Amino acid sequence: MKIIIIDDEPLARSIIKEYLQYHPDLELIAECNDGFEGVKAIQQIQPDLIFLDIQMPKINGFEMLELIEEPPAVIFTTAFDEYAIHAFESHAVDYLLKPFSRDRFEKAVSKWKQMNKTITPKDHLTPLLESVSNSPAEHHRVVVKLAGKIRIIPIDDIHYLEAADDYVKIHTKDGSFLKNKTMGHFETVLNKNQFVRTHRSFMVNVTEITRIDPYEKDNHLAILKSGGRVPVSKTGYVKLKSVLGL
Repeated sequence: MKIIIIDDEPLARSIIKEYLQYHPDLELIAECNDGFEGVKAIQQIQPDLIFLDIQMPKINGFEMLELIEEPPAVIFTTAFDEYAIHAFESHAVDYLLKPFSRDRFEKAVSKWKQMNKTITPKDHLTPLLESVSNSPAEHHRVVVKLAGKIRIIPIDDIHYLEAADDYVKIHTKDGSFLKNKTMGHFETVLNKNQFVRTHRSFMVNVTEITRIDPYEKDNHLAILKSGGRVPVSKTGYVKLKSVLGL
């Protein structure tokens, strides 16, 4: 079984390496200092299991997993995070609360080996990532991958969002980026006083609007500073007027 450790703390990595010595069937293939390295290593090695820290520089462990189409099995390692731990327990994913003993490590590995026979990683990671992405800590930026490169988009840089099949297209001054999320997800996590769902397929950053023009029957168009034009339905117009105080 191929193993990768992704953790920015050398001490934490050394403890996991020490405990892995008692498992000759588990081969440590790579160690990574951050999520950027982690994404590359997972794509190249396709491990069976990763030990993943949550709090890391650049991007956190959850954001890293969202960038991987076919994620491996994960045992999370974390300092205390009440929101994350509640999510782990709700979705039957194991985690190691730092500092952890060898006994606790053995239980986590044993649980993974049992689960590995009956459930695919995506089955429990998908609802987990949806749950933790609703936490307050995840509301300030969006992490995307474009042509193999990872990009961090601050929320304030988003002009508008557009539904695109199973993805959401995020429009910024630097171009458009796809994120494998739903419009409903962004409607939940984004600040409702800044981002308004103006249409079934569109959500707009109200700070980017220069004017709202009538357009066909009861519909309107929001004209943005960038020149972008965002459809506004009848119900979307009511929401927009409320947020803008019109």
